[in-house]
Amino acid sequence: MAEAEKATKKAASRSGFTAEERAAMNDRAQENRRARTASKSDGTADLLAKIAEMPTHDRELAERLHALVTDVAPELTCRTWYGMPAYAKDGDVVCFFQSAAKFKSRYATLGFSDKAALDDGAIWPTYFALAEWTPAVEKQLRALVAKAFG
Repeated sequence: MAEAEKATKKAASRSGFTAEERAAMNDRAQENRRARTASKSDGTADLLAKIAEMPTHDRELAERLHALVTDVAPELTCRTWYGMPAYAKDGDVVCFFQSAAKFKSRYATLGFSDKAALDDGAIWPTYFALAEWTPAVEKQLRALVAKAFG
């Protein structure tokens, strides 16, 4: 095991959080501070800035998702949430994009909060792995976003 990896695990074991999780919490604290001092901005600039920081593959997925969400549900508010691009309705985050690089996972994720109208019986998915963008994936995502915000 590399020394840097050992140091990261040791730091995580002391606080209970990984460096990536601590960074996400710091992002959230900054978002809260900006929200208290900002004018009634819709957060689009912050969202696009977070997307621009992503590695190429994640950035391409996030840009396509952003275009899709703003097309399907233009009434939503763009914002960041724990440093991730997110979309809100009436102030509540309904869905968000998590870059694979953010927590060093093998795929990006599209997540939906409990505010999303995805209910389907007694059990339904709320997180979706997003490995690549294809016409079939786009069609499925359009249906999910329309249902979530419908």
